[in-house]
Parts: sequence; C-alpha cells; structure tokens
Amino acid sequence: MAQKKIVVVFGATGNQGGSVIKSIQGDPKTAEEFKIRGITRDTSKPNAKALEAKGVETVAADINNKEQIKAALQGAYAVFAVTNYWEKMDAQLEEQQGKNIADLSKEAGVQHLIWSSLLNVNHLTKGKFPNVKHFDSKAAVEQYIRDIGVPATFFMPGFFMSNFEGFIRPSPPNNDYTLALPMPDDTPIPMFSAGDDTGKFVKGILTNREKVLGKRVLAATDYETPKQIMETFKGCFPKGGGDAVFVEVGKDEYKGALKGAGMPEKAQQELYENMAFMHDYGYYGKASLDESLAILDEKPTTFKDFLSKSKAFAELK
Repeated sequence: MAQKKIVVVFGATGNQGGSVIKSIQGDPKTAEEFKIRGITRDTSKPNAKALEAKGVETVAADINNKEQIKAALQGAYAVFAVTNYWEKMDAQLEEQQGKNIADLSKEAGVQHLIWSSLLNVNHLTKGKFPNVKHFDSKAAVEQYIRDIGVPATFFMPGFFMSNFEGFIRPSPPNNDYTLALPMPDDTPIPMFSAGDDTGKFVKGILTNREKVLGKRVLAATDYETPKQIMETFKGCFPKGGGDAVFVEVGKDEYKGALKGAGMPEKAQQELYENMAFMHDYGYYGKASLDESLAILDEKPTTFKDFLSKSKAFAELK
C-alpha cells in the first residue's frame, strides 16, 4: 500500500480548516490518498483532541513562529494556509505570516500550496478604495507566492453567508427584519458557506492539481443580490420574516452603525469600502464562477440551505 501524502491544514480547529479536514476524511478516495496534519496553537484543547480521535495528526505551532512552522511542514505534500487579519487588524503582520509559509513551503519541497487569498481591491479600483486591507494583504502574499515559484492554487472564499446572521436584524419602528448595506439592491454578492463548503472546494483543488495549478478558484455557490437575499429570507421564514426588507444606506449611516457596535474608525472605513466596491467592480472583478464550480463533486450550499439550519434565525421557523 502506497504511503499517504501529508496535507498540512492551518487553523485545523477553526471553521475553514475544520471543513477541509471533514471533506478529505469524508470521501473514501481522498481519505485513502491523504493523511492530515492539523496545525493548532494548543493540542491539549478539546477541539484538537476531537481531531486526534478522528485520526488527524495534530501539531502545536504558532503562525508567527518560523521554526515551529518549519517543523510542521516537514514531509508535507500539500498545505492549506489560512490567516486571520481580524485577530490583530494588522495587514503587515498577515502579509509576513503568509510570506513565511510560502518561503518554508518552498524550502520543504511542498508540491501544492493552497493559499486562502482575495483580490487586491486597491489595484482593482485604481485606488478608489485603498483601505480594504484584509483583501490586499492576502493578494500581496499571492503575488509573492507566484514570484518565488511555489506550486500553488489560490482559494478565494466568497462573501460568508454567516455574515447575514448578524446583518439581518429587527429594525424600528415595526421591528421588521432589515438588511441595511451601503450598496444598491442589484449588487452581485458571491455567496459562500465557509463552514460547509471550504472543504468541498479545497478537496476539488487537491484532486484536480494539474488543472488548477497557478489558478484562482472562486469559492462561492452563486451570485445573489441584496434584493434576492431578502426574497430568499422571506421565503424561508414567511411567518416571522415575511415583511423583511433591504435598505440601501449611505456611508455615514453605515459607519455610524458600526461605531455604535464598538468598532474603531479604521474598521468602520475598511468594512464600508468592502461593501461599497462590490457594485461597480465586483467582489471577484465580475468573473464567472463556472470554472471553479466545475471542480466540485459535492453540491455547494445555497443560501436557502444555510438559512434552513441557521440557529440565529431558529425562532422564526
């Protein structure tokens, strides 16, 4: 029996990493071909122990510690690397984390680096929206990976469906469920259920290596507009959410709501620009999802599917 190829999964106990592990282990073919090494900060925690019980090799490593990362990558065939800008809100730190993984992957002879990337919004919009740092920092790492010649595919997660669990909320005066965003109601949003579908796309990347090397895989089920999103919401919850509406709000109103939620000015501006650039420029630069969806062998999660099992809206059923 051939030795299994080692796939290193960063953020193994998180939403995206956990999804990758579940998909690889849940498919007899990939479970037979790949052995998973899960990277987490603390292997003594219950989530890590649960992974070990499922046959995952867990390794304690801090993403900021090059020596620990180097050790974790030894013997690896493939790496799924995801970083968390929002933990420190530091683009330079995220960029350095990604570059370290790229350098150490090259040094370790990794044959397939799967980098969780996004577009450079500053470049895409020709400087109109220069503060969407959590996109631009990941894009800078993508370019670095291309420049140093690591065999890689760039996994591009869409707009998280889970965001809408916080965005859609009762609003005065009637407490109707309302989605209020600084964008027109016909803005196409690439809908993605990170916990359900990250693994489906990453498994597709692993099993279609030659086809996707050097390419971007756009991880989203479909494009939906705010108008369509609220129609889906009303269809799922006709009793409690039957009067739900979308409201386009201005920059100041949107930022004011974020300020009221305790967000600093930097985050307010970043999130405003994140929403505002999508209508004119497109989250994915207006690219089609067809080629990316073609590598899946499992059905991606629709927004209707997501809402039907959402605990956040359970009282509306």
